[in-house]
Amino acid sequence: MTSNVRVALVTGGGSGIGRGISLRLARSGIPVAVLDVDRAGAEQTREQIAAAGGRAAVVSADVADPAAVRRGVEEARAALGPAHILVNVAGIGAFAPLLEMRQEDWDRMIAVHLTGTFNCTRAVVPDMLAAGWGRIVNISSVAGLGGGGTGLSHYAAAKGGIIAFTKSIAHELGPSGITANCIAPGLIDTPMVRGAMVSPELRRRAIEGAPVRRIGIPDDIAAACAYLVAEDASFITGQVISPNGGRYM
Repeated sequence: MTSNVRVALVTGGGSGIGRGISLRLARSGIPVAVLDVDRAGAEQTREQIAAAGGRAAVVSADVADPAAVRRGVEEARAALGPAHILVNVAGIGAFAPLLEMRQEDWDRMIAVHLTGTFNCTRAVVPDMLAAGWGRIVNISSVAGLGGGGTGLSHYAAAKGGIIAFTKSIAHELGPSGITANCIAPGLIDTPMVRGAMVSPELRRRAIEGAPVRRIGIPDDIAAACAYLVAEDASFITGQVISPNGGRYM
């Protein structure tokens, strides 16, 4: 690499897990480009990073739009430099039983989660190849491992696709010094989860079913991400880490 500064691009960085990861990486001294379709949320993340003494830039883009992603990556590169760390978090959540699911529900879920991960990865990998070093961390879900349950076939399919995509690019990019791994969180207390109307009963069952007797918080996922992007994780690629409190083993 020509520089010791490794810049991170975090999608969905305006709230929830994406914000938690952005803050954690910034505390490690990594400049962070916070990408989110919600620019106001991304600005709040940037302000929190700046208040703690870190460097950040805001990029507004819909990850499902490849042209918008390319423009966003160019903006991030102009503000902070090439990205050598990519964390794909951006996502949406909704319940829809199979026979009630509209075509647009399926298409949008796949577009944001799976195609969005593809779009952002393809836009950023050239910078990693030029540096001979890179870290890709894709956020999947336990739903991608176990199906997720009733009303989540579109979400589970998207998250399962992310796992398969990650394993494939780990094969392809590993010889170039780039690792690619997945984090598959269990139930995490985020605005998206609360917005998807997780009921008090479901929350109670999730807590009682986890050996640690709690649901997760964004910092739990951020800690796993911080390890995967570190030099110490250079021998780990194509793997799925699932911080879920032991609810799924």
